[in-house]
Amino acid sequence: MQTVKIKKAKKLKGVCIAPPDKSVSQRAVLISALSNGQVRVDNFLDCDDCRRAIDALRSMGIKISLKKTASYVDTLFVHGKGLQGLKKARHDLYIGNSGTTMRLITGILAGQDFKSVLSADSSLSVRPMKRITIPLKAMGARIKARIKAKQEYPPLIIYGRDLKSISYSMPVKSAQVKSCILLAALFAQGTTRVKEQIKTRDHTERMLRLFKAGICVKGLNVSIKKVKVLKSPKRFFVPGDISSVAFFIVGATLLKGSSLKLKRVGLNPTRIYLLKILKRMGAKIEILKTGANLKAFEPYADIRVLGAALKATTIKENEVAYCIDELPILCVAACFAKGITKIINAGELRVKETDRIYSMVTNLRKMGADIKNEDNNLIINGTGVLFGAQVESFGDHRTAMSMIIAGLMASGQTTVKNCSCINKSFPEFMKILKNITELT
Repeated sequence: MQTVKIKKAKKLKGVCIAPPDKSVSQRAVLISALSNGQVRVDNFLDCDDCRRAIDALRSMGIKISLKKTASYVDTLFVHGKGLQGLKKARHDLYIGNSGTTMRLITGILAGQDFKSVLSADSSLSVRPMKRITIPLKAMGARIKARIKAKQEYPPLIIYGRDLKSISYSMPVKSAQVKSCILLAALFAQGTTRVKEQIKTRDHTERMLRLFKAGICVKGLNVSIKKVKVLKSPKRFFVPGDISSVAFFIVGATLLKGSSLKLKRVGLNPTRIYLLKILKRMGAKIEILKTGANLKAFEPYADIRVLGAALKATTIKENEVAYCIDELPILCVAACFAKGITKIINAGELRVKETDRIYSMVTNLRKMGADIKNEDNNLIINGTGVLFGAQVESFGDHRTAMSMIIAGLMASGQTTVKNCSCINKSFPEFMKILKNITELT
C-alpha cells in the first residue's frame, strides 16, 4: 500500500467494528509478560507497533502466541514469567517505529539484572528520550543514549540494576513518560509518586489495577508500591481504538447524508476529548448505551455518527494533550468548519513519527486549504473547499489517514504517497474505508 488514490465521496454509510486499541494492546503484552501465569487478551491489535513489543519480549524468553479467531479479531496468549522472569536477549532489541514500546519497555528493563540495547528506525531514532531517562536516572537507573544538542536519542543502552522510589512532578504532558516511570516503580524500593500537569491517558494505571498492583490514583497524583507479583487476571478484552476510528468519525461528519455505526469503541474518559470537540463544533454523535461494557476496566460502547455542518472552535493549550493523536484529522475537519479554528500550542506534534505540524500544513495547503502555523499555533480558515492533489504521508500513519479522508472531500483525485506506514496502527484501514464509502 505505497500509494493510495482517492476520489470525492458522497457519504459514509453502514456498520464497522472499531479496530482494537493500540495503546491498550501494547500495554497488555508488556504487563502480561511480567505477571504470574498465562493471560488471554481478546481483541488484540496485530499491527507493526504491537509486533515490536511481542518480538522484544520473545527475545527475552517470554512465550507469546497470536491466533486469529474471527475476521479482524486476534487473541493474544502470553505466558508471564513474573517480574524477574525476563532473560538477557542475545542481540539488540529492535523497536522499529514504536515510540510507546521504546519508552515503556525502557522502564521495565531499567529494573532487570542484565544489560539491554534498544535500537530503532530512522524516525524513532530522532525522537527525544531525555524525558524518560531523567526520571529513570533519578531512580538509580544507568542508561546511555546517543546525545545531540544536549538531547538524548535512541539507541539506548540500559544497564539493569536495583532501583529506588522517587516523587516526580511531570514537566511534560505525556502518558508514555508517566507509564515508563510507573513500570519502573514495580522494581523500585518504596513508593513512587508521580504528579501530572493534566490527567493524561490512564491505560497503564487501569491495567496495573487489573493485575492487582499496589497503585493509587487521586486526581493528578499517582502512587505505586513495589510488588512481589502481578496477578494474572486470566482473560480480558481490548476495546476499539477511538484514535483510529476518529478518521471515520470525521469523514462521516463532513459528508452530508452519512450515517455510520461504529461498534465497540473505547470510551476511556481520558481518550474521548475528540468527541467533545466535534460536538462543540456541531457534530451529530450519539453514544449507544451497552450496559456492562461501560463498566469494564476499559469502558466501551457503540456510537452513531451522522453528517453535520460544523462551526469553528478554539482548541486551547490545556486541551491539546487530551487529543494529540486526533489533531491531524481535526485539521481536516477545521477546513470545512465555518469560521476560523485555532489549535493553541500544538508543539508536541513536532516530536511524533514526523513533524505533524509541518506535514499537515504542507499537505493541506497543496489541496487549497487556508491553514498556517504561527509559533506552533495552527490557524485554519474553514473555506469548505479542497482540491485533489498529490500529497505525502511523511512516513506518519496519522498524516496518511488524515489525507486520505481529506481526499474523500476534495474535488478531483487525491494521491497520497508512502502509505505503508498505516500498518503501524491500522492495517485494515483501507479495507474498512472502502466498505463504508459511497462514491459520487
